[in-house]
Amino acid sequence: QVQLVESGGGLVQPGGSLRLSCAVSGIIIRVYTMEWYRQAPGKQRELVALISRWSSTDYSSSVKGRFSISRDNAGNTVYLQMNSLKPEDTAVYYCKIQDTNYWGQGTQVTVSS
Repeated sequence: QVQLVESGGGLVQPGGSLRLSCAVSGIIIRVYTMEWYRQAPGKQRELVALISRWSSTDYSSSVKGRFSISRDNAGNTVYLQMNSLKPEDTAVYYCKIQDTNYWGQGTQVTVSS
């Protein structure tokens, strides 16, 4: 049974940082591209970052230069380092295995003073 469990969300002030983790079990992630999505209230879910099996990365324009995705294949975990957070980054953040229907349950990130 494949499970993705996100953690690390919370409430942070504008300009602050958070590090999200996505721990995966039931499947070996090293051969997959891993993705982070987010969904804000009333908006569609959007892809914010991905990391390929070779650790090449890509980001949406809204987070480029502020967010950094990384992976620990030995630990079967993917991370999203989020810096210089803005109120518009408020959303539920999900990790996903590309080209599969495996999603985590999401972790809430709220950026507010």
